[in-house]
Amino acid sequence: MSQYNILVVDDDREIVRSLGKLLELEGYRVKKAYNGMEALDILMTEQIHLILLDVMMPKMNGLSALMKIREKNNIPIIMLSAKTEESDKVIGLSMGADDYVTKPYNTQLRRYFSLGAANGTTQSQDILKNGGLLLNRNTKELLVDGEPVRLTATEYKIMELLMEHPGYVFSAEEIYSQV
Repeated sequence: MSQYNILVVDDDREIVRSLGKLLELEGYRVKKAYNGMEALDILMTEQIHLILLDVMMPKMNGLSALMKIREKNNIPIIMLSAKTEESDKVIGLSMGADDYVTKPYNTQLRRYFSLGAANGTTQSQDILKNGGLLLNRNTKELLVDGEPVRLTATEYKIMELLMEHPGYVFSAEEIYSQV
């Protein structure tokens, strides 16, 4: 297991929980804060090796926290933000961030967990299983968390294609041509 501590700072508790779970599955120790002030408090008592820092938060926003952190620390900081303008990225990076990632990255986490990368993906000739999804090719049946789901023939083919390629994002054209 890794000895690295990652501080996740975001006022959205679901994002903190999701990122924390993903990082813990990768072997990191996760510390959680929900605003800039809490992040600074944690930095005073914990050794942190990386900070994932949201920009827009109450009490102290991410940019203010970034400036305070940079006064004393050179910890790698990745800014997380729904702000996608190029100028926002430039401001974050010029203030000392090491990288700037725009939301909605949480959709990628949701896909990671729901399609099985975190839960283990198993595939055989007759059964495709991704997380809580189980597709039985013999009976043409889809189970979601053990419950059967009715699908049209086209929906079944789309589901089969997606489950054969976990983690791959198809364009609508690719789905149309393959199904």
